[in-house]
Amino acid sequence: MFDGQPRLGPTVAIPLSAGGETLGVLISGDMILPRISTNVSVYEQEPEADSLQRFLDSIDKFLPLPEHTLVLPSHGRPFTGLHERIAQLHAHHDERLAEVVAACREKPLSAFDALPVLFQRQLDLHQTTFAMGEAVAHLNRLWHAGTLARTRGADGVWRFSPR
Repeated sequence: MFDGQPRLGPTVAIPLSAGGETLGVLISGDMILPRISTNVSVYEQEPEADSLQRFLDSIDKFLPLPEHTLVLPSHGRPFTGLHERIAQLHAHHDERLAEVVAACREKPLSAFDALPVLFQRQLDLHQTTFAMGEAVAHLNRLWHAGTLARTRGADGVWRFSPR
C-alpha cells in the first residue's frame, strides 16, 4: 500500500506499508550503488565545479531514511544498509583524496598525472574519459577546501600542489 507522496528527483523514495509496518524503498539510480562509487566528474560546462562535495552532500540527504530502506540501484542488486553504504562512500572518497594529497606532496599533479594515483589498473580510452572527469573532481575538491593550490603552467595545464 502506498502511504504518501513519492519524493521525485534523480531518485525516488516511496514509503510503503505492509501489516502496519512502514517499508521504505529508495530508487537510487546511480547515486547509491551497492559495490562501486558512481562516476563523479567535472565537465567542461563547469570546469571549476566542486562536484565531489555536491555528490557527498547529496547522498547525505538520504540519511533521514531508515537504515533498513530497500535500495534499488540502477546497477547491481537491490540492497539494505543505506547508512552503512553512505559511510562507505564517504570513506572511499576520503581515502582517494588523501592519496591525491600525498602524491601532490611529491610533485605538482595535473588531472592526467592523478590518474594512476586514483586508478591502479590499466584504463582503456572509454574508461580514461570518465577517469579524467573524476580526477578533476578530486583535485577541485581539494582546491576548494584550500588543501591544494593550483597553478597554470606555460603549457596551459593546471597543476595542483599543497598550499
